[in-house]
Amino acid sequence: MNNNGMVKNTNVYSLAASGNNIFATAGYLYDPYGVFLSTNNGTSWTQTSLNNLSVYRLVISGNNILAGMEQYGIYSSTNNGINWTLTSLSDRRVYSFAINGNNVFAGTYYYGLYLSTNNGTSWTQTSLNNRDVRSLAINGNNIFAGVSDSLPRGVYVSTNNGTSWTQTSLNNRVVWSLAVNGNNVFAGTWDFGVYVSTNNGTNWTQTSLNSGRVISLAVYGNSVFAGTEFGVHVSNNNGVSWTQRNEGLITSTFYTNDFYISNNYIFIGTGRNVWRRPLSELVGIKPISNEIPNHFSLSQNYPNPFNPTTNIKFSLPNSSFVKLIVTDILGREVAVLVNEKLNVGTYQADWNAVNYPSGVYFYKLVASDYTETKKMVLVK
Repeated sequence: MNNNGMVKNTNVYSLAASGNNIFATAGYLYDPYGVFLSTNNGTSWTQTSLNNLSVYRLVISGNNILAGMEQYGIYSSTNNGINWTLTSLSDRRVYSFAINGNNVFAGTYYYGLYLSTNNGTSWTQTSLNNRDVRSLAINGNNIFAGVSDSLPRGVYVSTNNGTSWTQTSLNNRVVWSLAVNGNNVFAGTWDFGVYVSTNNGTNWTQTSLNSGRVISLAVYGNSVFAGTEFGVHVSNNNGVSWTQRNEGLITSTFYTNDFYISNNYIFIGTGRNVWRRPLSELVGIKPISNEIPNHFSLSQNYPNPFNPTTNIKFSLPNSSFVKLIVTDILGREVAVLVNEKLNVGTYQADWNAVNYPSGVYFYKLVASDYTETKKMVLVK
């Protein structure tokens, strides 16, 4: 993890991007707050003119950046945050956004869901009008709304662009976060972990991440990221199994409010700052053969020497909990490539060393009673 030069010592609620511009919102608890902008992939940040209000959520719709406030509705910017204008939705606490074509949905605190068909210029309250809509997600023609504080709680679905809503069978949980990955809909709950539905909310199953507060969710390929009060959990098999991935984080930053994936990095907004990590370190493992190997093995990385990426293959003759780490020449751990239970087969893990200096590194595989270490050379 790396947060050098990034937004620090403030409560980062939300992340979004437009082209090469990455935006971060900050809320009350720590000063400064408002909307911040980075034009260099998060290396440095500047505060925009929306700098005296607590901003909970951001979404980008066409040329518009919409900022949902903790108390004062929605502000809009059409020039990358240089100027901001209060929209007609001016007196609501806004928790969530979703975009479906030309329609922008905004979830509010106890006033339900609003719809704009003109990029936020005007807003209409939908029939989901008396709920605390903490999260939103869209899957085809289905719009999902996660309700938290107001009763009845759970996940609601609309199949007609928000005109009418039906409560799904996940109807007794406080839902803080939603994400869609293909036919899978994930719901992050308060105290009960992550649930998944494979049939658009008709049925829900609690995943093995079955406790704790899941504040944020994100998907990338077959990988799902869950932001919790205890840091980041990652599933590389659509929620079947989960691994905690807090390497480099400090305790005060475990509370993970939001994710954003851009330019081969994953960014997280936490209770105190923004952190960045190469995406390949978290999703860079993939099965390349399901044939049963005769024995455990760890191959030499390829290419070697390398700059800045290399891949490492290993084989498992039985299902095992696997840990694959990278250390420097002094034996200090610098990256964890795999830290989860894997089935029988041959796998490839990728390491992106763009943030590391040239030199000799070692990678070590531990699986069941098998341990092996090999050397590799990074040349820049």
